[in-house]
Amino acid sequence: MYYVNREQIDARLRFVPTVARALRALAAGAGAGNGAAADASDGALLTHFAQERALHLAIEAVTDVGSFLIDGFMMRDASSYEDIVDILRTEGVLPDDVADGLRALVALRRPLTQEYMELRRDAPRDDLERTAELLETFPPLVRAFIEKELQPFA
Repeated sequence: MYYVNREQIDARLRFVPTVARALRALAAGAGAGNGAAADASDGALLTHFAQERALHLAIEAVTDVGSFLIDGFMMRDASSYEDIVDILRTEGVLPDDVADGLRALVALRRPLTQEYMELRRDAPRDDLERTAELLETFPPLVRAFIEKELQPFA
């Protein structure tokens, strides 16, 4: 029998739409004068920081859920954050298109958390809307996988 921490997974999955909503709001605001050079406007700088934080929260939610699934269903150990997404693809949690997009998202973790001094902040990000779309598909896929896998044990 598997021990899947559904409470922790569900808490994170319930948070994902909030992050997606923030990303959409930031994407909508990106074209409204926020594309100026970061040092030319405090508003533009704050917008970039908000975008970076929203992306970071998206990454953490996806990798946290992935880690809970990997542990709960005794999947192979992940060797990196990107590998978490690869395992979810291999195990049938995510279809290829979603896994590809989430892998690209998770690849931003290192720049956002370790190389943040060098990030470009002089142009609007073009990945916010796509990330919001990916996040909206993530919870139903995870929930369907859990239900399918635990069905024989119900």
